[in-house]
Amino acid sequence: MITEMDGDQIRIAIDAAQTYRAWLDAEHEFRHSYAGRMNWSKINGHQYLYRITGNKRQSLGRRSPETEKLLQDYQAARRRVRERCKRLKSKLEKQAKIHKAYGLGRMPKTAAKVLRALDTAGVLGSNIVVVGTHSLYAYEAAAGVTVASAVMATSDIDLLLDARRRLRLAALDGEPESFLNIIRSVDRSFEKMAQTFRAANKDGYMVDLIRPMEADEMRPGAGAVVSDGDLEPAAIAGLEWLINAPRFERIAIAADGVPVRIVCTDPRAYALYKHWMASSAQGRDADKRRRDLEQARVAGTIAKDYLGLQFKRRELSALPKHLADMADAV
Repeated sequence: MITEMDGDQIRIAIDAAQTYRAWLDAEHEFRHSYAGRMNWSKINGHQYLYRITGNKRQSLGRRSPETEKLLQDYQAARRRVRERCKRLKSKLEKQAKIHKAYGLGRMPKTAAKVLRALDTAGVLGSNIVVVGTHSLYAYEAAAGVTVASAVMATSDIDLLLDARRRLRLAALDGEPESFLNIIRSVDRSFEKMAQTFRAANKDGYMVDLIRPMEADEMRPGAGAVVSDGDLEPAAIAGLEWLINAPRFERIAIAADGVPVRIVCTDPRAYALYKHWMASSAQGRDADKRRRDLEQARVAGTIAKDYLGLQFKRRELSALPKHLADMADAV
């Protein structure tokens, strides 16, 4: 079920990750340090320099040689960062054709676009962690391998909400802040379903927002961490183990040839959780159990044989003992 990439594929994938990381850093700097604009405003016959970001206006002082230099330095730095973003984006667009030609495009395009939008909004890795099948794309990228398509096939992506951290969503094009709007920013056909934790697009691709089940799940307001009209994360037992597990991050390449950052759980935690799902989760049908076992074995093999990770109790202390005791089975 696991095939090793050749030398050229590995070299190209490494170069892609480095370019994408540089673009992410430049994009982050532009959005956080140079968003909005600076300009002069005349008040009571005098000019003042203002920094304007969204609806926020900050006075930087009355016009003087110092504020004029401040504006000039800001504009010059802003141009440099924007130019770096454009240059790196152009390089990524050129590389995309090479990535597809070498068969490196793995993650489905829609899933990758959703993750890129979440990354841009600043919640990927802080409030949102990828769980489920799409985690395997990160493990593939780290190990320099590809996993059989039968193990990877899925028509949805599971996003685990970590409500322990304060939720900060960046507004998109003036629309209300919400996960649903982030998802719709990449595909306007996404709509909230009757299962309120799920959004689906016109092609039937689904995005599921899930969260760990709380100890006092029946109390009023349990899990109420989203805004009105947004997706309502479904509470699922066992996810508290994954939310506490070590994080794992890699840059993979999507089917459109463009890299994507994936933040998920440690492959050892994934393997153990999937094995537990296959052997212990009640009400799970036979086909899903077989798939869980396949994914557990794949993640376990990648962790041990390709990444050199060991299933030591100390390193997996966030997991319950009965889960860690399954290490020999994966």
